[in-house]
Amino acid sequence: MSDIKLLITFKSNLYNYSLQQLRYISEEGVWSIGQMYDHLILVAHEYLDNMETCATLNVEQPLGKTQFGELLFRNGGFPPIKIRLPDELNSPPNNSDSKEDLISRMDLLIQRLSQWESKVDYINPNNKIKHGGFGWLNAREWYNLVEMHFRHHLRQKDELESYII
Repeated sequence: MSDIKLLITFKSNLYNYSLQQLRYISEEGVWSIGQMYDHLILVAHEYLDNMETCATLNVEQPLGKTQFGELLFRNGGFPPIKIRLPDELNSPPNNSDSKEDLISRMDLLIQRLSQWESKVDYINPNNKIKHGGFGWLNAREWYNLVEMHFRHHLRQKDELESYII
């Protein structure tokens, strides 16, 4: 499934949830479906911001990815494990968006990704921005990370849906 098709599928799934289901938190420390969507959208825009910055850089970066970053991109995605960020980076996502708000935010994200789809491969691959865990990534890698991150959350989405059905 292509990156944009995956995001369209995530967006389409939003129509299946009631507001109560979107905001339902099964237990302390577990996100709601709405929080997962908020997280995915925010992180995707962060990745695309970095991709766009790569497009504007005038200085090439000789450094590359970390060992984990190399493994991530070689495997084409995150390992099938839950990843917990340090507490200072792990504040709970927003849980107050309506279904319509999330759909609108997904539309904007899909539009942004679509606008860059045909341009990203023309950005100098040696223009890089550093990711805290993966090392120095170029525009194509930041772009691909959006889809990898969404795919990584498919298991969480299934788990969260099991609580509301």
